[in-house]
Amino acid sequence: MSGWSEKDIPDQSGRVVVVTGANSGIGYAAARELARGGARVVLACRSEARGNEAGDRLAAEVPGAEVEFARLDLGDLASVRQFAQAFSYDRLDLLVNNAGVMALPYGTTADGFETQFGVNHLGHFALTGLLLAPLLATGGARVVTVSSTTHALANIDIDDLNSERRYRRWIAYARSKTANLLFTHELARRLAAHGSQVIAAAAHPGYAATNLQTAGPRMSGRRASERFMRLGNRFFAQSADGGALPTLYAATAPDVRPDLFVGPAFGGWRGAPGPSWRAPWTLDDRAGELLWEASERLTGVTYDALKM
Repeated sequence: MSGWSEKDIPDQSGRVVVVTGANSGIGYAAARELARGGARVVLACRSEARGNEAGDRLAAEVPGAEVEFARLDLGDLASVRQFAQAFSYDRLDLLVNNAGVMALPYGTTADGFETQFGVNHLGHFALTGLLLAPLLATGGARVVTVSSTTHALANIDIDDLNSERRYRRWIAYARSKTANLLFTHELARRLAAHGSQVIAAAAHPGYAATNLQTAGPRMSGRRASERFMRLGNRFFAQSADGGALPTLYAATAPDVRPDLFVGPAFGGWRGAPGPSWRAPWTLDDRAGELLWEASERLTGVTYDALKM
């Protein structure tokens, strides 16, 4: 992986790709480079205005790009189902579960789930399950889920997945990112058990300058924290383009194996992508199974083709 960059992305011609949260940050950067490689990219975004603006910007940056917008609100399972029902392709080569929220004040999704767990994990769990048929029908398909090194702050609490007993914004975020890794681990395990060639992998951007850092402080009126985050983004973070490289590697590199976790090689902070450390609890088969069962129950989305 040494020195790997967007220039090493293999030809993507003919591939159909969905990137959630593709209107800004690492989602937009990943979508742009996949389109540059020749893929047809669906920008799955909550805001129609921002999604269409991103599509126009991408088309200007990559003349001839095959790109389209489709509305997807991961905090509303009805929206997730509508997106999947409207998906018109009989193949799906790559699903990038990128969208997310971070360290927000306590809130709930349209379905009553704690917002960070609901958007970061349950929304993507439901989306992947509802798009499972075209994924399984496509040779060499991949599911790449974006987690964070912050997952190391906390394991999931299977008895309090929605933080109803006590809410701490950073712990809830860490648990949602642990859930992303446990989902990847269990999905990879189930795919292998059924002889599928679909690869489930995960990535994290290190410290990348995006609007994710400032959204939580802004929503809670913590202006000093918002200014601090902006300064960090300006002086310490790598660019969104740099932060997208681990996602792009996991999505396209030929040597990616199931359940690989990719991040920036330089201390997990920045630089070219490489294998990333992960907390031992993200490799716990029993925890992955329990989270999977709870996620099916909460979302009503069952992966019937991968029943164990």
